Amino acid sequence: MYDWVLWFHILSLISWFAVLFYMPRLFVYHAENSHNMGFVEVVKIMEFKIYQYIGLPAMWATLISGGYLSYVFGFDGGWLHAKIFFVLILVGYFLSLGVIRKKMLANTCHRSGRFFRFYNEVPTLLLLVIVALVIFKPF
Repeated sequence: MYDWVLWFHILSLISWFAVLFYMPRLFVYHAENSHNMGFVEVVKIMEFKIYQYIGLPAMWATLISGGYLSYVFGFDGGWLHAKIFFVLILVGYFLSLGVIRKKMLANTCHRSGRFFRFYNEVPTLLLLVIVALVIFKPF
């Protein structure tokens, strides 16, 4: 059972990170093409669909399967607590994408494409830390 849950957890994680990497890129396109309303309308639809139909289910699948692995198979140690801490930061980042998406939908977000290019690096840094904690288990 462990291998199947781990397989599902990894696939969910990959799907979730696809959204975490792509949403800020859509925000870049949205912010830098605000003068082209036809293009922006298409991007708004893409932002909604990727967040609602891929991001939210993938996040929940990742969290539930990870929680199951941690609880049922008894992982312990400081590395797991550190991983959970960084995963909670990642959840906060994901939820912030939803807030930004709604602001962009209402045309009340005035962040630049440059800001979103930098914001796009947050999940990369968190991924590096989380994977390192899982592999090296330093605590």
